Amino acid sequence: MFRKLTDTIYVSPQIGLDEIAEAARIGIKLIINNRPEGESDDQLPGPEVEAAARTVGVDYVAIPVTHSGFSEPQVAAMAKALNEAEGPVLAYCRSGTRSTLLWALSEASQGGDPDALTNMAAKAGYDANPVRPLMDMLKARA
Repeated sequence: MFRKLTDTIYVSPQIGLDEIAEAARIGIKLIINNRPEGESDDQLPGPEVEAAARTVGVDYVAIPVTHSGFSEPQVAAMAKALNEAEGPVLAYCRSGTRSTLLWALSEASQGGDPDALTNMAAKAGYDANPVRPLMDMLKARA
């Protein structure tokens, strides 16, 4: 279920309690929730994910992204969360796409190569091309 972007970054569709336990078992130290609360009836609410994560020693942060797009504060929050994580990270949303795109944007904002980021996303089964122009702009500003 978890898709590996790098040695320390994984993305996933919506997680449940079993996946939280699995994340802890494989060494995940931070779970990033990229879903807005109430996006769908079948999602586990963020506070429940946070409580379950903390119970098994995993940190949690919510950086919700709606389908309307990405903002600079979201990109900065993702970069901060990734930089401050004390080990491997699992980011999730409905399908894993928003988490992957936000990861790519945060990496580009810190000087990451958009070609390499696009390739890493593709290897994990995600298409980063929709945010490629934004990655290029963020890289140029880094």
